[in-house]
Amino acid sequence: MYRFAKAAANITGQAARQVRHGSTAPNNFHAKYGNGLLIGGTVFCTAVWAYVLTQTGITWNMSPVGKVMPKEWRGAEE
Repeated sequence: MYRFAKAAANITGQAARQVRHGSTAPNNFHAKYGNGLLIGGTVFCTAVWAYVLTQTGITWNMSPVGKVMPKEWRGAEE
């Protein structure tokens, strides 16, 4: 168990040093593609929801208030 703890501490120390000194990779994926992916995902999500809301014909029953009428209760016949 001591060896495992020592190895885990070593890995943790290496990770902390890498974070402290900047990126671990020479080409940073987020710097290259982050904004493009964010914008692309936003456009895709907006397009899909625009289609769903306007073209599918789904009836969106947001609130049943005023639409649901209770049936008259039929008690025991006396």
